Formats: sequence, C-alpha cells, structure tokens
Amino acid sequence: MLGAMELSQIRSQWNQVLDALEAKNRIAWLAYFDARLSSYENGVLTLDFSDSRKFATSHEYQETRPNLKSDLLSAIEDVLKIKVELIEK
Repeated sequence: MLGAMELSQIRSQWNQVLDALEAKNRIAWLAYFDARLSSYENGVLTLDFSDSRKFATSHEYQETRPNLKSDLLSAIEDVLKIKVELIEK
C-alpha cells in the first residue's frame, strides 16, 4: 500500500487479515482473533487482549502466541501490504 496507513484503515481490513490467517493456520487464528487493535504508530501495531482475559474458561493464548506471531505478520503483509512490529498488551 502506498503512503502511510492509519489505524482506521487497518481496522477496516482486519477481518480479511483474520480470514487469511485462518486459511493458513487455524491455531494462530484462535490465538489472535479476539485481539483489539489498540494503536498503530511508526509501524508498530499494538494488540490489546484484555477482553479475552475476562472469559471464565481457558481462553488465554498468551503463552502460545509468540510461536504463531510469524503467521499473523505474514497475513498482515499479504492483505495490507505493510510490514509491522507487533506489541501485545
């Protein structure tokens, strides 16, 4: 994508990113589908998982996500045509 991307643009295409991730790796999709896009500044995309921690069941994938991060980054690059650094909070 040419020019700077805004968080609103990423949000508008986030379902396509998740669809691409699910097609590539369903386990990665499970680990990331409930992330809230918190911010995007200087190429750094911050994902907020605080909502997923509210579930009473084991819905927390914090320990698994680092092993699956490359698949999400690949889906972001494929769909949005940008490279980002991911931060979780």
